[in-house]
Amino acid sequence: MTLLVAALAAFSASGQRARDLGVPFEGTPGPLDAITDVRGVEVGDTTLISGNGPLKVGVGPIRTGVTAVFPRGKADHDPVYAGWFSQNGNGEMTGTTWVEESGFLETPVAITNTHSVGVVRDAMIAWSVQHATMKQDWSLPVVAETWDGFLNDINGFHVKPENVFAALDSAHGGPVDEGAVGGGTGMVCYGFKGGIGTASRVLTKEQGGYTVGVLVQCNCGRRPQLTIAGVPVGKLIPQDVPYSMYKDGTGGDRGGDVGSIIIVVATDAPLLPHQLKRIARRATMGLARTGSTSGNGSGDIFIAFSTANPHADAEPGPNPVLTVSNERISPLFQATVEATEEAIVNAMVGAKTMIGIDGHTVIGLPHEELQKALKEYKR
Repeated sequence: MTLLVAALAAFSASGQRARDLGVPFEGTPGPLDAITDVRGVEVGDTTLISGNGPLKVGVGPIRTGVTAVFPRGKADHDPVYAGWFSQNGNGEMTGTTWVEESGFLETPVAITNTHSVGVVRDAMIAWSVQHATMKQDWSLPVVAETWDGFLNDINGFHVKPENVFAALDSAHGGPVDEGAVGGGTGMVCYGFKGGIGTASRVLTKEQGGYTVGVLVQCNCGRRPQLTIAGVPVGKLIPQDVPYSMYKDGTGGDRGGDVGSIIIVVATDAPLLPHQLKRIARRATMGLARTGSTSGNGSGDIFIAFSTANPHADAEPGPNPVLTVSNERISPLFQATVEATEEAIVNAMVGAKTMIGIDGHTVIGLPHEELQKALKEYKR
């Protein structure tokens, strides 16, 4: 069995993004239109793709991976202020009770499949021990998940510690791979191929000139819900829906959303933890713009952090910190909403058709059909 790690041409990012197709979005993106527009943020992926045909638990087919986000990069272990929010809790994001209690994010954020959270968490601790990044003798890593069992041998536990190490070690600034990569490899979004997507917004000088970057692992929604730039794209492209995902044991419609979405928001604006929780909540509104209603089966969990205020947790303190006033925070809310919406669409635009276990097939969002739908609605 061969594992194709990182970039596999048949399934990796298409090279095109939503803006390349003419999708109109609000707001001004950063130079990369990515979470890495926030200086210091680094992203790494390990993509695992192997095998075809019938499911053999423990063997494959394998369509999964790991994505890691470092707030200040691999070389800077200074904690960042953070806040998190659960829009619908049918999912997991470890370490968030300490984020809530302390106000700090002390580890990278890793994203993987539902049944690999444990191994990723443990491997992150081992990586931290090896690189001497922990401030104390314990660590509570932040690891989130979405379910890839429609395409992937999820009960085969194919994500190994060395794959986590590879994702962490490969983290870098600059352009971010999108689509069926890393933790997003086997994901499905609105009945199209989903995965990893990113976007950013830059505020005007009068608003502070701050940057907001978003990275999503999207695995949520039903085809009829999908809305792009206000256009009911899902209803206009009804073909090739992986219907078995949406049926209960009797063949009836489950209703609600299937799957989940993890959203990571980064900013260089000086914000305190309670303000970052407010930022994390606004990711819900960007998600809603794409059509999701956060149904019962959807784990919609968001975390936001600020790279401002270095050494805010330095000993022995007290430590001076800055913060944006609440009266001037609204532009950051808007930037979060806009970047979240675009990141989700970028994930789908960047993901190609994938065949997984038992021949399950999920088509990539057809670019020409998307453009046709936008034109029909004069968008």
